[in-house]
Amino acid sequence: NVMPGFSDRDRGRDRGGPPRFGGSRGSSGSSGKYGNPGERLRKKHWNLDELPKFEKNFYQDTVLEAMRSKEITVKGRDCPNPVLKFHEASFPTYVMDVITKQNFSEPTPIQAQGWPLALSGKDMVGIAQTGSGKTLSYLLPAIVHINHQPFLERGDGPICLVLAPTRELAQQVQQVAAEYGKASRLKSTCIYGGAPKGPQIRDLERGVEICIATPGRLIDFLEAGKTNLRRCTYLVLDEADRMLDMGFEPQIRKIVDQIRPDRQTLMWSATWPKEVRQLAEDFLKDYVQINVGALQLSANHNILQIVDVCNDGEKDDKLLRLLEEIMSEKENKTIIFVETKRRCDDLTRRMRRDGWPAMGIHGDKSQQERDWVLNEFKYGKAPILIATDVASRGLDVEDVKFVINYDYPNSSEDYIHRIGRTARSQKTGTAYTFFTPGNMRQASDLVSVLREANQAINPKLLQMAEDRGGKFNW
Repeated sequence: NVMPGFSDRDRGRDRGGPPRFGGSRGSSGSSGKYGNPGERLRKKHWNLDELPKFEKNFYQDTVLEAMRSKEITVKGRDCPNPVLKFHEASFPTYVMDVITKQNFSEPTPIQAQGWPLALSGKDMVGIAQTGSGKTLSYLLPAIVHINHQPFLERGDGPICLVLAPTRELAQQVQQVAAEYGKASRLKSTCIYGGAPKGPQIRDLERGVEICIATPGRLIDFLEAGKTNLRRCTYLVLDEADRMLDMGFEPQIRKIVDQIRPDRQTLMWSATWPKEVRQLAEDFLKDYVQINVGALQLSANHNILQIVDVCNDGEKDDKLLRLLEEIMSEKENKTIIFVETKRRCDDLTRRMRRDGWPAMGIHGDKSQQERDWVLNEFKYGKAPILIATDVASRGLDVEDVKFVINYDYPNSSEDYIHRIGRTARSQKTGTAYTFFTPGNMRQASDLVSVLREANQAINPKLLQMAEDRGGKFNW
């Protein structure tokens, strides 16, 4: 019988031809040039650098591709895959309904990886620039977490605690918590200094599932027995680097000592200096770290950065010329950053005297005044806000088009946070910076930030950096 699919040649062995595998004519004792097959072949010495490259990996991991395209890197064990669409996060209907109303197209990179991590109950560190959607990254899983816990009883403290560095940020998070918590009847409150204690105490006594707090005021209330953290199982440290900059580390440690050790802890930071790393080691267990974008200091690439190297005496004239240009634009909401409270008041006074619609905000103003000024700015009644660094983080006004650094800040981190007030949520913006010889020691850092964001670099700034012996990664 002939096996189907085989030709005569395939069956050569049966017909007395040479065997197809193994053996050779030489092995049957015959001599001649076939005596030792391959003896004339020399082992090749391959130089892989000279060979044309070829493709051999045709496997496409769509998840990995998506992570690469969103510049997400992950460090740690057992990290769940990111979610690329909202429905993949398996949020309950009451959360999905609110998301649908917002008309978001897809999760931001930090949400894509942060949600599955937070929902799986793991500790995590999220490092992402401001305006990246981190508030929802921790609040939506918090709502799911709370709805799986027993109801609050009389005298119980919050289940979710969010610690934030400034009143502005705390209030902003509270607004989001109120909006998303409404659907599942979760109560939240905001605890911060500089405001009357009475209403805050009443909220805590009535019972709130979510408490957003600045460290100082929360410690006051804990010491006075106005609340407790016995029920707290979900802890968020927001803008951890900023809280450390502001000297809150001792208070944070005192607060965390009041919370059960098997809690879930989520820490968020725009930068990753060694002090923040130490905090993560001390407070988090077996955590996964997510980075969105470059880990080194980097600014949002949607911001056009323009640096004007000048002397202190030239700043006022340059500012007025700049504002005339900006105010002729249709979208002209502008924040001007200055170094001191006094400079803030002086500049605001001078500008208002000259007819500019400007208002000032700094740490010595009452909370009521700060809220009022922010509202006027938010709704465009006063399109120019003059601010100290109190406004550089946590100030989330959607349509700021311009940031002007009248005074250069003390560090590159602060520069990145300041200019990050514009170009929120995929929009674009412009940052102008006055850089004087007094700022010379910051020159090489600023050059690195500009270079990383592919910005044009002022030759005078380069010269300053080189005069200081700056080292660059060309």
